[in-house]
Amino acid sequence: MHSRARSPEAKVRRAEDLLDAARALAAARGGVRHVTLAAVTEAAGLHPSAVRRYFDSKEELLLELAERGWHQWRDSLTAHLAGARGLTPAESAAVATTLAAQPLFCDLLTHVPLSLEGEVGIERARRYKTSSFAAYDGIVEALTVSSGTLTTAQAQDLVAAALGLTAHLWQVSHPTPTLAELYAQNPRWGHVALDFEPRLTRLLQAVAVGATVMDGE
Repeated sequence: MHSRARSPEAKVRRAEDLLDAARALAAARGGVRHVTLAAVTEAAGLHPSAVRRYFDSKEELLLELAERGWHQWRDSLTAHLAGARGLTPAESAAVATTLAAQPLFCDLLTHVPLSLEGEVGIERARRYKTSSFAAYDGIVEALTVSSGTLTTAQAQDLVAAALGLTAHLWQVSHPTPTLAELYAQNPRWGHVALDFEPRLTRLLQAVAVGATVMDGE
């Protein structure tokens, strides 16, 4: 039986139920592109019309997950680098490990610039930008503090590369059933669908090392 949240605490709980349902559905269905509001509300035990009491759209719901993903990534990376000093540029590519540990965030990184942040109201977009940039600044700071050579600009380049590469490689390395079958039939086409973390790590190591070499010239 569907129930309506009648207190602020209950409303927060219902919103969390919807977010939890979206997470579970994304994992079960092969990505957030297969998540629908109808499925989310059903999984959360709410009437379909009730979702707009908590989120104006599917995009707003998924953007909330992306915003939280930024802070989870910052916290994970900061913990991973805690106490580290004098890391080489290649060692700073540990950002790959902390990203790979957050599959939902990796998936969402493709969708945020394509649709999510552009399909919500300006105040919600402003809140997302403010929050995500705060997390971004924390990530850049953690990288520069732990590194023996990376400047702030180089750490920013490394994070930019991590975001762009993750948005692409995550989708490539998690093909749909149709593409997986196609790659099995023609392995040459599937050569790019390699393990996500090893390839991301190697490419980010190249970016970090290359940035220090270029700037040292």
